[in-house]
Amino acid sequence: MKILHAADLHIDSPLRGLSLYEGAPEEDLRLATRRALENLVRLAIELPADAVLLAGDVYDGDWKDYQTGLYFSRQMARLGRAGIPVYMVSGNHDAQNRTMRSLRLPDNVHVFATREPETVRDEKAGLVVHGQGFAEWDLTDNLAAGYPPRDGGLFNVGLLHTGLEGGHHEHKRYAPCTIADLEARDYDYWALGHVHTQQIVRRQPWIVYPGNIQGRHAREPGPKGCIVVTVDGDLRVQSVDHHDLDSTARWARLDVDVTGLDDTDQVLSRVQQRFQEIPEERLTAVRVTLKGRTSAHAALWRHRERMLNELRAAAGHHPNLWLEKVKVRTSSEDGGRCPPGWRTSPPRRMTTVDPLDSERLRPPMPNTRRRRSPVPGAVLAACMAGAAACRPHLTGQRLGGGEVGAGGDGHLQARGDLPWVIAPTRPMWAGGSYPWRKMAPSDEDSSAGRSWPTPHRLVVPGTRARPST
Repeated sequence: MKILHAADLHIDSPLRGLSLYEGAPEEDLRLATRRALENLVRLAIELPADAVLLAGDVYDGDWKDYQTGLYFSRQMARLGRAGIPVYMVSGNHDAQNRTMRSLRLPDNVHVFATREPETVRDEKAGLVVHGQGFAEWDLTDNLAAGYPPRDGGLFNVGLLHTGLEGGHHEHKRYAPCTIADLEARDYDYWALGHVHTQQIVRRQPWIVYPGNIQGRHAREPGPKGCIVVTVDGDLRVQSVDHHDLDSTARWARLDVDVTGLDDTDQVLSRVQQRFQEIPEERLTAVRVTLKGRTSAHAALWRHRERMLNELRAAAGHHPNLWLEKVKVRTSSEDGGRCPPGWRTSPPRRMTTVDPLDSERLRPPMPNTRRRRSPVPGAVLAACMAGAAACRPHLTGQRLGGGEVGAGGDGHLQARGDLPWVIAPTRPMWAGGSYPWRKMAPSDEDSSAGRSWPTPHRLVVPGTRARPST
């Protein structure tokens, strides 16, 4: 028996932002998911497969017309004419698709229910398939926990779209479950979907993600396709093989080590050599990352656009290569990563200054209070007093014969009695900004009218933060 297992087809998935890149092969990449599905159908017929399992996300969210659905229906009809049954569950993207609910699929396609797990026995193929689809796109219930126990006498498959807990992937945990949940069902093979990287999670029982059938952007590099499972007469898995389906286009990440190179011409030559390693049988969209220590580091940053254009011109000599982007992750030969223009960029300046020896940045000063000179004296004194008062409160030490917080004679009886409060404001990376506030004066600060930035708002007895001017 041969079973073809695929998932995450994402038919007609939009390649967002692709039009922003000059020379992008938009038409080839736009149709790539369709060509991959056609390759899947062709492979199933040629094997021939006894069954095709689709583990969710056939579609890519809600589409506005029937064209994508009609195309999928025609491909399933090809399998039907070859006598191949198709078993599919809906994934989180399918649940967003309102048109899918009214689209009639060929009789050889069985779509599993979404309210509760369902079991289908295929006596002809010697197969039992257990499955349940997504009723809502943001489903967080553990569907696997409700799957029925093993149905004896046939090869048992669990069909599920899930973000497996503990898995090494970055996808959201929709319908999360654990390996223990799957093992408890005692099935022979778990056909999973949702993760776009091919993974064999476990071999006893078999727990497998086939990955998606077509990479859609640079974060989905490498071969994409489906899994073919071969089962012998004793219902034991003989082989689990990956078959490539992405014949039209493939994404690749090319890390190029430029350590020791002296100038940009040598860097260009090194990248061209790596381009020659890329196969020619399909379109390859490449993202290049330059790494390593090189004396050409400053020039690479200073002439990034020119370097990109020269590399795109070099890619044009390859019969089937498109350069999507070039990232510069180099450093100078002394280990510094400071690019030209860093003085105008605080984040870049921070990453450059941070590792340096503090004594090289600031000469030692004998008076330690002078190092805190930007902080108003009253605020500093209140903070130090508050820290001293908090210490026994946090450690449970006795003060004045009583225990802190115990209702005795301690100086602090409750958290509300603390002499100062720190109220965090919303940080810049969360969409806020650090406030510039003029704090109530100490003698030396009031005359200067000094203002200072802080990621917190300090509320100090006897002082008041005035609105920014």
